[in-house]
Amino acid sequence: MLSPRIIPCLLLSNGALVKTQEFKNPRYVGDPINAVRIFNEKETDELTVFDIDASITNADPNYRLIEKLAAECRMPLCYGGGIKNIQQARRIITFGIEKVALSSAAIDCPELITDIAQEVGSQSVVVVIDVKYNSITGEYEVFRKNSQYAVSIRAVDFAIQAEKLGAGEILVNSVDLDGAMTGYDLVLAKQMRDAIGVPLTILGGAGRLDDIKSLIKECGVIGAGAGSLFVFKGVFRAVLINYPTLAQRYNLFESSPLYSMNNRP
Repeated sequence: MLSPRIIPCLLLSNGALVKTQEFKNPRYVGDPINAVRIFNEKETDELTVFDIDASITNADPNYRLIEKLAAECRMPLCYGGGIKNIQQARRIITFGIEKVALSSAAIDCPELITDIAQEVGSQSVVVVIDVKYNSITGEYEVFRKNSQYAVSIRAVDFAIQAEKLGAGEILVNSVDLDGAMTGYDLVLAKQMRDAIGVPLTILGGAGRLDDIKSLIKECGVIGAGAGSLFVFKGVFRAVLINYPTLAQRYNLFESSPLYSMNNRP
């Protein structure tokens, strides 16, 4: 039975764990290997790790660090950053990473989605769409290279295209809400959920567990991604790796009609 997934999304810069706000001003929050160990102890559903430097510097993936992360991680792990060809994706999967994430590379070369899906399986290919809302046009627009450059395509249209090309999952990242901790963009989430049939994860804006509950209530079985929520605590944003308990997760999942229907006594 499918259920919503609660997914910490960790950002790497120069090998360190950082957190950004609107994709800017990365703040050091710790060692990524230590964070993985803590999430292991908390029986986390899934983990996503993005190297935010790789696409900007055109660097290759940091294979040594990826291999260490894979060796430590006891949950499904998705890695993104610097993947530009089939060979890189294949090598990362051989480390034991369950999913590889494509962002700017999927925009620059959409057929890469198909090529990698045929090599490692669609279920292992996640397309990440960085999105900003344009208040003038009323549309959600796609951005690339850590939101530095706009792309002339609607976010929903690109998600549909990525699914057709073989993506097994779409991760939609709201640039405007990155680090804001004011709640998800539920309008964006609903538009995406209605447009595609593959698993969907929404990232950007979560500041409390009730935000996750609202997302699940709106979209049902979905991935609820969060960064700040799981690395900061309190109004002063003290660094503290945290994750909801099993009881708290069940309370969140009860808001999903599909989950409730399938878990009645």
